[in-house]
Amino acid sequence: MNALGRQILAEFFNCNREIINDSAKIELFMKKAALECGATIVSSTFHTFNPHGISGVVVIAESHLAIHTWPEYGYAAVDVFTCGDLVDPQIAIQSLQQNFDAGKIEIKEFVRGEIKDQGVVIHKPNELQIA
Repeated sequence: MNALGRQILAEFFNCNREIINDSAKIELFMKKAALECGATIVSSTFHTFNPHGISGVVVIAESHLAIHTWPEYGYAAVDVFTCGDLVDPQIAIQSLQQNFDAGKIEIKEFVRGEIKDQGVVIHKPNELQIA
């Protein structure tokens, strides 16, 4: 990769509602996804909303994984931003899809800070749908 980083914005649909409303499980699965994709965890913080929903972030040496859940809709929004060539954000997304028991996900992937001709260029997202 000839860029500063990769970022995936993922929407998870038809998730297991109990799982995505359990802060401890969400944190565990987010950390597991970070490790599986080759990242180094620096810290994490998660918050549970009343009556439901979780927001949280896992800070990694290579950037971050962030999540917001709406259990009442079986929906989770995830942002995986990684820098360097050794971390694969797609692996993190696959791990989360499995652990959230998501029926469908839609992703947009961005190349961040593509380096070209001794400078950084602007990129538009690649849109993918995974059933």
